[in-house]
Amino acid sequence: MAIRKYKVAQKVDEVKEIPSKKAVKKNVAYTEDIKLGRLSEPEAIYGYKPFYSDDISLLNRSKKGLNAKVALDFLSLSGFTQDEFQETFKTTVKTIQNHVTRELTLDAALSEKLLKSFALFDKGAEIFGSASNFHQWLNTPAYGLGNQLPFDLMDTITGIQLIEEELIRIEFGDLA
Repeated sequence: MAIRKYKVAQKVDEVKEIPSKKAVKKNVAYTEDIKLGRLSEPEAIYGYKPFYSDDISLLNRSKKGLNAKVALDFLSLSGFTQDEFQETFKTTVKTIQNHVTRELTLDAALSEKLLKSFALFDKGAEIFGSASNFHQWLNTPAYGLGNQLPFDLMDTITGIQLIEEELIRIEFGDLA
């Protein structure tokens, strides 16, 4: 299971040493990482960004196949239910978990769809402020997509590209 870190502000009544940070003095606020078992949005998205930063990288990485754990990271980041994940990626979470246990890689098609989905969530989180806000938008009819739910288009590469184009229109205010 991946790790999610939250920053929690606290007051210090004495000098404490924080790992990889300087000592803090009396009554100074600092932040402490608390691990809750999920990847945070930036860790999840940017950890895979080199794999989809350009089309050639995406193609080469997809052909090699991704570690199955990537699918679980996407499930964690996206906020998808297991049913939504299974509908979108045409595989079961149990199958993915078995692949992780057996240390198998995913096939090229599923790897490509996952990397395109990470790129989509990267763009969506940038525009909507977070992956969870983007997930909400995915489940709202979009005028620029013929009033369809964007989520319903995510099961194909073409659908993902249409959603990307709609995000670009939203980003630049071209909603007509």
